[in-house]
Amino acid sequence: MSGAARLLCAAGSFALSAAPAFAQTALPPPPAPPPAQPGELDPNAPMAPMPDLGVDWPDLNAKDTMLPAQPAAPASAGTTEATGTIRYTLDVEGLSSVPGSVDLLNAFRKQSTLEAERKHPANAAQIGRRASADADLLVQLLRSQGYYDAAVEPRTVRTGDALRVVLTADPGVQYRFASVELTGLDAAGVDAAKLPSAFAVKAGDPVIAQNVIAAGAALTTALGEEGFAEARLGEQDIEVNHQTHLAALKLPVNPGPVARFGVIRVSGRPPFSARHVAIIARFKPGDRFERSKIDDLRRALIATTLVANADIKVVPVQGGRVVDVDVHLEPAPQHTIAGDIGYGTGQGALIEATWTDRNFFNPEGALTLRGIAGTSEQLGGVEFRRSNFVQRDQTLDLQFTASHQKFDAFEAKTILLAGHIERLSNFIWQKKWTWSYGAQLLATDENGVFSPDGEKDTRTFFIAALPLTLGYDGSDNLLDPTRGFRLSGWISPEYFGHGKSLTYGRSQIDASAYYPASDRVVVAGRIRVGTILGASAFDLAPSRRFYSGGGGSVRGYGYQQLGPKDAAGDPIGGRGLAEFALEARIRLKQFGGNFGIVPFFDGGSLTTKAMPGSGAWRFAVGAGVRYYSSFGPIRVDFGIPLERQKGDGPFAVTVSLGQAF
Repeated sequence: MSGAARLLCAAGSFALSAAPAFAQTALPPPPAPPPAQPGELDPNAPMAPMPDLGVDWPDLNAKDTMLPAQPAAPASAGTTEATGTIRYTLDVEGLSSVPGSVDLLNAFRKQSTLEAERKHPANAAQIGRRASADADLLVQLLRSQGYYDAAVEPRTVRTGDALRVVLTADPGVQYRFASVELTGLDAAGVDAAKLPSAFAVKAGDPVIAQNVIAAGAALTTALGEEGFAEARLGEQDIEVNHQTHLAALKLPVNPGPVARFGVIRVSGRPPFSARHVAIIARFKPGDRFERSKIDDLRRALIATTLVANADIKVVPVQGGRVVDVDVHLEPAPQHTIAGDIGYGTGQGALIEATWTDRNFFNPEGALTLRGIAGTSEQLGGVEFRRSNFVQRDQTLDLQFTASHQKFDAFEAKTILLAGHIERLSNFIWQKKWTWSYGAQLLATDENGVFSPDGEKDTRTFFIAALPLTLGYDGSDNLLDPTRGFRLSGWISPEYFGHGKSLTYGRSQIDASAYYPASDRVVVAGRIRVGTILGASAFDLAPSRRFYSGGGGSVRGYGYQQLGPKDAAGDPIGGRGLAEFALEARIRLKQFGGNFGIVPFFDGGSLTTKAMPGSGAWRFAVGAGVRYYSSFGPIRVDFGIPLERQKGDGPFAVTVSLGQAF
């Protein structure tokens, strides 16, 4: 049609084919040349020398080649670079009326030949070719934003010893859709009612290529979520009218039948069976097909760390009304050696090493040998951990350890046998709700304070505990939260005997909140309260009492140093615990935002009474440094106690991975 063009867009492409605005008359072919006659010039004979025009041919490699000077124009922002023969700046004008011009200009500069070649030697002719190529690039970018009549004129201006290259753009009118038609979508039946809303491009919207492509992808996703496993989109057909500046979009849609999940089959070299894959999957045979559940299964298989590659295909059967799931797995190395090094005032230095076979007991039964060598703690242990135990995200954990701890508060030699079933967050999956329940058996020989007058003694305890934890995580990041809140608590009914029997209960609640005050400042705070009911502080084994102070508690005081102490200045622990912390996490603009500082104010109270907060409060101030690595922030905190007691140092230092809370 006259003044019209047709635009085709499919599979991420967006191309325009223009219809001619007028007809052309075909001309007859020219007659063949007559045969050469005797005496005529031989076409194969060498050419005679070119006549002297009186002007030397230009040397394109000359150092002083310059484009002719043109009238100077007002300077605008640009970057000047030495390019060997000629220095030049690049400016783009005329985009102020274009919505999103900043993003458009950024996209242009990333693809610009003039920008990419600024550091390479160039002469005037080369700069001219680059300017012409960049003008064509800018036209294409404007057309992708719906400006189909856009024109860009390159020019150069001499500014001192350099050139100013200016691209002046005339965007013209932005074209808009007069109609958007999704043909064939009605075949989806009653499920089609909400599907058109997934295609975000509507009549009246500008003809922006990326928006059309994104809308097609969103519609495909929505069809997959509604059970249409074999849904296909045809070729997008966009007719553009250059006279009205309007366009009409037609997109064929073939939804196919609604499908349900069939059986799961596993091939390749799988580290576990199809039955275990079915436990990991969030769907069962007969459930309506949802594309996102296939994507979730792929991520969950990789998250086991036993799979290097998971290729999942859906295979339609029964006319497409059922889709079987073919899972091709390639194993990852299943052995891991890991280590950890840390330091804390009061805790001293610590080195931890582990060796793990992550599939020792198939499926996902990890066997870990663990050892700790530190100035205050030594430990050796064996742990068995089965992930996705019975159901998705549920873990069975069994462990046996023998340890020796020697702190100012107590010295303990302990054998522990523990078992838990839990649902916890990890570095890959951050979960909203977490929980655990289980049992512990301890045999521990401990030296500490067992009377109000500070008498120290060594006693043996046999303890049985049934700990239960529950937590909610509404934050946006596991290691470095910037918004949201967390709330968690635990309770542990316990029984022990050391000449007499005693039953008591330990419990604790933690809450923290995070608020982004700006794009570089996060204000964070936390509170903690804990109590022990049913026994006096001196009846409890020292290792089962509450303590306060240290890098994960009230910074500025040494590990376990805040609270009641004996005559020698050693902490004795308590039953009622209350703490708070407030800090500002400030990211620095320098060094690419990878470093930050964190001023903080902490406070805490620990008493031998059961009521949290009823004892004397002590406070600390300080500052920390953060390095934001790819796997989480590394923190170094330096705290100063405001009310020092006997045994308190002038400051405390903590180094660890992750924020303090």
